Amino acid sequence: MMMPSQADAYARLAADTEEARRYLLCAPVIGQALRGDVTRDLYVAFLSQAYHHVKHTVPLLMAVGSRLDDSKEWLRGELVHYIEEEHGHEQWILNDIAEAGGDADAVRRSHPHVETDAMVAYAYDVAMRRNPVGFFGMVFVLEGTSVALALDAASRIQRTLALPDRAFSYLRSHGTLDQEHTEHLAGIVRRLEAPADRSAITECANAMFWLYGNVFRSLDRTAHRAAA
Repeated sequence: MMMPSQADAYARLAADTEEARRYLLCAPVIGQALRGDVTRDLYVAFLSQAYHHVKHTVPLLMAVGSRLDDSKEWLRGELVHYIEEEHGHEQWILNDIAEAGGDADAVRRSHPHVETDAMVAYAYDVAMRRNPVGFFGMVFVLEGTSVALALDAASRIQRTLALPDRAFSYLRSHGTLDQEHTEHLAGIVRRLEAPADRSAITECANAMFWLYGNVFRSLDRTAHRAAA
């Protein structure tokens, strides 16, 4: 039977990261997307930075698995599940860029914004130098943001830009897939009993909300440069 402290763990994680979550959600570009006030250049800029962090998802999951001790063998099994579902998603993004009229090859060859680079670097630091369990804080941020925004934003952006469904495979698939993942992640968080593990997840999530918020704030820079 699940103890009350375990059942409440996921709710506490949400409560303890609420301020940082607000920082991400108040990024101006998110409000624009939800209003449908988006240019093609801005949408491609978003996809470009998504490519630069999503391509690290599987390597990061593998790095986390390599540093778990034997007492968390069950968690390695959960990581295998994530790897199977996340493998190849960066190619979906490149396909969306091409369908939206962007240059997918140029994006593949490009460097990420410093804000995106910082977010990815922090994730590797958590996986390789800190408590690797903390990486689930990044999962909490990315999946929770996707569930909150992806499907609604995709529909509004599509209506504004008159793009085909083929240009939204990443947003739409993740909005749906991450709805399933959110409950799965809640089960993982509730099963982790060690205070150090829970603290590591909360610490990582707070940092990721701020870092991901800065990635969104960097998009206007690229979109304005492209328009010019």
